[in-house]
Amino acid sequence: MIEKKERIEVATFKKAKKGNYFSGDGYFYIELEDSFICVLADGLGSGKIAMASSAAVIDVVKKNAEDPLDTLLDKCNEAFSGNELRGCVIALLRVDYENESYSYVSFGNIGIITVTPDGKKKRNIPVHGYLSGIPLRNTEIHRGSLKPGTVFFMFSDGVNERQLTKEFYSHQSMSLTIEWYSLQQKLSMEDDTTLVAMKYTG
Repeated sequence: MIEKKERIEVATFKKAKKGNYFSGDGYFYIELEDSFICVLADGLGSGKIAMASSAAVIDVVKKNAEDPLDTLLDKCNEAFSGNELRGCVIALLRVDYENESYSYVSFGNIGIITVTPDGKKKRNIPVHGYLSGIPLRNTEIHRGSLKPGTVFFMFSDGVNERQLTKEFYSHQSMSLTIEWYSLQQKLSMEDDTTLVAMKYTG
């Protein structure tokens, strides 16, 4: 699916693990007046149990989309306190139109790749652990300057990063890269797979 917002284009691909109807991955994005925010969550386990965990995080972001990322991450973590949810890994990305900057934070093995207009790639360093309701440590907000043509990829561990990067540099188009992924009917899908690509158009 490809959707064009006022200042950003979004392309997505999502598929459940082979043999499962329900995916434990969840994502949500919204363009606000002066910014854009996206969240990708991967619930622990698989099926309905994992889906419930990622859905809890998505609900928090929907209700608090304008909060600073560190505050939002803490609220997502609190969603697992005092209940039977199993937890999840997460990544949050904010694109700030007014300040021409971006910021992101991840906890667990959600991948984030930034590709600048001149083709330079930057990959986040995963933080071990997952949201469970226990106070978070060693989280860091990463920031960078924003230019028209900047592309962001967020993906769960079902995506092969090397393959993703190869296809993107081959096609030079995030939409064609997503289309290529969606047409791979022979992919094994040994895990839930979600890929969200975003291009800042300015």
